[in-house]
Amino acid sequence: MYYYLFILAIGAERLVELVVARRNAAWSFANGGKEFGRGHYPVIVGMHTLLLVACILEVAALHRPFVPWLGWPMVGVVALSTAMRWWCATTLGKHWNPRLIVVPNAPLVRGGPYRWIHHPNYTAVVAEVAALPLVHSAWVTAIVFSIANAAVLNVRIRAENAALGYA
Repeated sequence: MYYYLFILAIGAERLVELVVARRNAAWSFANGGKEFGRGHYPVIVGMHTLLLVACILEVAALHRPFVPWLGWPMVGVVALSTAMRWWCATTLGKHWNPRLIVVPNAPLVRGGPYRWIHHPNYTAVVAEVAALPLVHSAWVTAIVFSIANAAVLNVRIRAENAALGYA
């Protein structure tokens, strides 16, 4: 029961992200922003939506137990990854968006977590995709969606690097 509420809370947090993203996209486009990688964005949204559904379905259908020695640390990983993603969003400010929108002549952000790694948000997403199902022992979902996430991020990071001029 608590796990389902946890998944619902994560889903609500994602909806907040979409509201912020819509506001930031409007600002970016008003300032000459150009969108890249439009084809893979619906795949990202679909995968993250299905992840939440799969977490619930595997736990309910296969009666996965909550195992405290695994579940509690995974709650911590989810909390830390969510904090990291919001740190990224705060650092990027109006430039943050799950869509790949680049505003011409905007300086590359090198503060916050970007001091240490080019893609800290994706590092947090990798951790979260693996940890969220494992909170309640949904190991099949953790494996399947970690593999799917790796494939999606491979495409996304290449597109983002090209758009930002890394490639």
